[in-house]
Amino acid sequence: MIKKIIFILVLLIGSSVYSQQIDLKKYQYIVVADMFDFVKETDQYQTSSLTKFLLKKKGFEVFLSNEVLPDDLIKNRCLALFVSVKDESSLFNIKSIIEFKDCYGKLLFTSDEGKSKEKEYQKGYQEAIRRAYETMTDFEYSYNPAVIEVKEVKQKDVNILKEATNETVVSKNVVTPTINVKTTQEKVTVTAALDVLYAQAKTNGFQLVNTSPEVVFLILKTNVKDVFVIKDKNGILYKVGEFWVAEFYENDNLVTKNYQIKF
Repeated sequence: MIKKIIFILVLLIGSSVYSQQIDLKKYQYIVVADMFDFVKETDQYQTSSLTKFLLKKKGFEVFLSNEVLPDDLIKNRCLALFVSVKDESSLFNIKSIIEFKDCYGKLLFTSDEGKSKEKEYQKGYQEAIRRAYETMTDFEYSYNPAVIEVKEVKQKDVNILKEATNETVVSKNVVTPTINVKTTQEKVTVTAALDVLYAQAKTNGFQLVNTSPEVVFLILKTNVKDVFVIKDKNGILYKVGEFWVAEFYENDNLVTKNYQIKF
């Protein structure tokens, strides 16, 4: 009987360790939420900035979600892990867990629980986050771009974008952000008009309609700030600066479109 119990415990421990394995070679950046769910203000008690500071020690380039992100990360959010701190505090202890999710909102890694008995919130949360961080002994930067499939813009696509700059679009519902397009031959800066969509609240998300009006997307909420799942499209919607990017598959081809969305 004892042998069986020991065997079950070994299996449980083994499965726990396995579940924490994560291929860090795929991730160059870490993006930390600028406001965690348990606070009421951006970086309250310096919880976000402390988390950023600690994770930089692991070798990653770390950004807060409200900071300007590198061009390659804007184009491909899947180069980053997205971090938040989960509050598991009890009556007498502040308890924090650092969580890491991928660009689709899938939970990939969690630290062990960090605890603090400090009654003053700033000291308590910071101590708990530090202690949670200290449990991440095997979590170190190992990014290898060779394992990332890099998709470059074809020259004909650049020509199409150049032609688009010659067209003048006049509409109160159009914005014109600057988009940088990189190719192996040159770097071209173009201006592209974005369609405006309007969000209408639905259960677990929103429907996005255009000015016709017709429903363009149904989007579902995730646990990651400014990231939604596009229902029935096998894709995601995420925010980049002041506009939104929709990535989804259509006839087995990956489609990427930019929008201005009014919530």
